[in-house]
Amino acid sequence: MTHPVLSVRQLTTSFRADIWSPWNAVVRDLSFDIQAGETLAIVGESGSGKSVTSLSAMRLLAQRTSRIEGSVKLAGKELMTLPEADMRKVRGAEVAMIFQEPMTSLNPMMTIGDQVAEVLKCHLGLPARQARREVVELFEKVRIPNASERYDVYPHKLSGGQRQRVMIAMALAARPKLLIADEPTTALDVTIQGQVLDLIKELQAETGMAVLFITHDMGVVAEVSDRTLVMLRGDKVEEGTTEEVFTRGKHPYTRALLSAVPKLGSMAGRDTPATFGLIDRDTGLVGEEIAVPAARVGAEPVMDVKGLRTRFPVRGGMLARVAGAVHAVENVSFNLQAGETLSLVGESGCGKSTTGRSILRLTQPDDGEVNVDAVALHKLSESELRKARRNIQMIFQDPFASLNPRVAIGTALAEPFIEQKMGSAEQARAKASSLLERVGLSSSMMERLPHEFSGGQRQRICIARALMLDPKIIIADEAVSALDVSIKAQVCNLLMELQQSFGLAYLFISHDMAVVERVSHRVAVMYMGEIVEIGPRRSIFESPQHPYTRKLIAAVPVPDPARRNLRRSQDVEEIKSPFRAKGFVPSQRHYLEVSPGHLVMQ
Repeated sequence: MTHPVLSVRQLTTSFRADIWSPWNAVVRDLSFDIQAGETLAIVGESGSGKSVTSLSAMRLLAQRTSRIEGSVKLAGKELMTLPEADMRKVRGAEVAMIFQEPMTSLNPMMTIGDQVAEVLKCHLGLPARQARREVVELFEKVRIPNASERYDVYPHKLSGGQRQRVMIAMALAARPKLLIADEPTTALDVTIQGQVLDLIKELQAETGMAVLFITHDMGVVAEVSDRTLVMLRGDKVEEGTTEEVFTRGKHPYTRALLSAVPKLGSMAGRDTPATFGLIDRDTGLVGEEIAVPAARVGAEPVMDVKGLRTRFPVRGGMLARVAGAVHAVENVSFNLQAGETLSLVGESGCGKSTTGRSILRLTQPDDGEVNVDAVALHKLSESELRKARRNIQMIFQDPFASLNPRVAIGTALAEPFIEQKMGSAEQARAKASSLLERVGLSSSMMERLPHEFSGGQRQRICIARALMLDPKIIIADEAVSALDVSIKAQVCNLLMELQQSFGLAYLFISHDMAVVERVSHRVAVMYMGEIVEIGPRRSIFESPQHPYTRKLIAAVPVPDPARRNLRRSQDVEEIKSPFRAKGFVPSQRHYLEVSPGHLVMQ
């Protein structure tokens, strides 16, 4: 009788703050099997116990503050009673793990080649020269360009996608029986994510290894997993084949998760955005999709950006002279109407965030004009600019880093109102209280500190803070990228509802194409610091003209189990650098209008 590669029975994992505190179970009575060549996806929101499950199976939790009960067997061998010395041999050789953030998993003081070779030397006993040959072959297999030259490169010189490929190479070095992938694509751009998913599927087919895939992205689940296990607050609520879970999910929470997934193509035929029709996780009731009105076309734009250019000088040589510059934003122009959402999309490094920061002069642009309500921001002094920023506010990706950890949120909300001399402290508190209620929180929470809120709640606080000054424009810089799928949908709904109530204009910066399709009136696609295509959302998604736009859209994971065996094109190409030598003059760009308002770079 053949054993499952991984067999988990009645796994219960508990934590305590210190040796005097009581135990608190965060994973309860969990059981599942994974066969050779099979992929099991564990899905759920943050705090559901997904990552704790994988860390428990690998016995990577601190012994003083954690307690693991139950059975975890690898090919019939019990891991829970294995001596630590033997367990170290299992890790990396028989079970390998890919973590979410490769930069924190790689040693910055070692070259990437030496780090992968270390696995081969420790577990397989290979000599240095043979280990180097094997590592180069692994790098080629995971499609790292110029593999032999990259052996001696340090992690910080690689892109996020390339670092994740190094982690995959390291995990596969000793040909493990089981690969645990813990949110391996969450932090990656959509095109890199697609390549990494295809790579894992391809290598699995070659080696027959089992894969435990942990994620909250249901689109990714549909494309990679044979079976799906849904967790909620430490408990398994549903398990079955991926097709069964997606098409005939029985638990209200499963259906709520699926309803919150933005599906590329779900807005086909619609000209304006619409809120998500979410399913209540407790009652199973379906919420109504509400269409967002079109912006007032023909009216005077609330913001007009012309020829925006931002470059970062690069110095080199003994005298640190300027050798050239990174052309982060190059000749970017667009306008924004009241009540409109214009989305800036593209991969990391394309210049999206720098564009948003340059508009506000948080990063000083080198050239260009930014007019907000006929006020030329690029000409204002520092004191004048602070007053002008009342009309244009920013929501950042990481809400925790945006809030002072030592200041109660009521004070944090009131501060800009008082600083801009818009009223008294009492009026500021009253407005903060009202806006907290407006974004779905309670005014009784005003004395709490930021760490006492969840990620989704902190993002709502940042939205309330942006609204304190009654702005006309909000720049949302990856404002929902780090949120769980259901929280992301709720925050998107909130932003659209506030847009209708206050007539807000949004510059929505994102690399999530499915979310962009749901929330946008217009879309601008950026590549290498330039806008390569801009137009109405329906035109961009239903009739993309630029090759890069088509590549972005084709890479988006779709929550459809029928795409399980899909393979994308796997071209290995160097990421182009935006660095230009000193004296470089960009060529003049020309745009073709293919339909009303739809412009494509030629």
